[in-house]
Amino acid sequence: MSQEPEEDVKPKLNLNIAYEGQHVTVKVKANMKFAKIFEVVEKRFQKEPGTFKFVFEGQRVGKEDTPGTLGMEDGDQVDAFLMQVGGG
Repeated sequence: MSQEPEEDVKPKLNLNIAYEGQHVTVKVKANMKFAKIFEVVEKRFQKEPGTFKFVFEGQRVGKEDTPGTLGMEDGDQVDAFLMQVGGG
C-alpha cells in the first residue's frame, strides 16, 4: 500500500467572471492577488489592462484582494464592468 505524500496545497477555486452576458471561468488559488486575475480576464475578453472594474457581492474588488480574504467559494461569480472615463 503506497501512500501519496501529503502536500500543503491550497485548493483551487473556479471563479466565474461575467461581462455583458459572456462568462469565463478562471481557476485560481485562494491566496492569489486579484491583480493577476484581472490580467488574465482582460486578456480573455481582449481588453486593455485596466479596462474593467470588478465587483463581488456588491463590493468593488481591489488589486490586493484575494479570493480568500473576500470569502469566495468555488463557483462564485465576479461581475466585470467597463471603467468609465471622463465625466464632469
